[in-house]
Amino acid sequence: MPRHLPPTSPIANHHRSQVTILPSYRLPYVRVPLILRIAVLLVGFSLMTGPGLFAQTGALEHSPAEIVKKYFALDQKGAKLDSLSFEALAPYREWQEEPAWGRVVVIREFSVPEHYRQWEIVDRLEVVIPVTFKVIGSVYLETAGFVPEPSVEEIRVRVKAVRNRWRIVEPVLPPHVGQKRMVNFVREALVKEQDPAKRESLARLQDELRAVK
Repeated sequence: MPRHLPPTSPIANHHRSQVTILPSYRLPYVRVPLILRIAVLLVGFSLMTGPGLFAQTGALEHSPAEIVKKYFALDQKGAKLDSLSFEALAPYREWQEEPAWGRVVVIREFSVPEHYRQWEIVDRLEVVIPVTFKVIGSVYLETAGFVPEPSVEEIRVRVKAVRNRWRIVEPVLPPHVGQKRMVNFVREALVKEQDPAKRESLARLQDELRAVK
């Protein structure tokens, strides 16, 4: 039973990635006791993954709001803008693929309510959590155009227990990217672009995004 819910609540009872192939090296075999090998592996893995090593992503004893918050924090940092970082979202969502988005929603911030009283409780293994975005506008990638659309957008995010883990099952949204990250993304595209007309469009887009207060 998820610990974050009180006992009285209803739920209580793609761009191609470049692969670098490193040369392999053959090390001399040294017999090491099995228990020592396991300990070394665990220590090394903990150093790579940080303090959350043994915390299962989306474990049911944790709040479903946690994975919603982590998912949109990654999205805000531009995780959907390229195929490599897109995979970082996999532990939080149930779907595998998304459309080739032509529109990016540029946001100032987002908020996720942590208290269950602000959610819709479907049953003990399914909730709907409202996520609020402060929207600045939209960037259209094909034309490098920016349309200011200052507004507050509320999205109802459905989270279910899937294979004993909380997972976001819907909706599938276009990227919701922070203003600073979007400016950097456009600047990176501008550096790589060779066509003068496209460079001009990207430079104009960069200035428009920077000018938004």
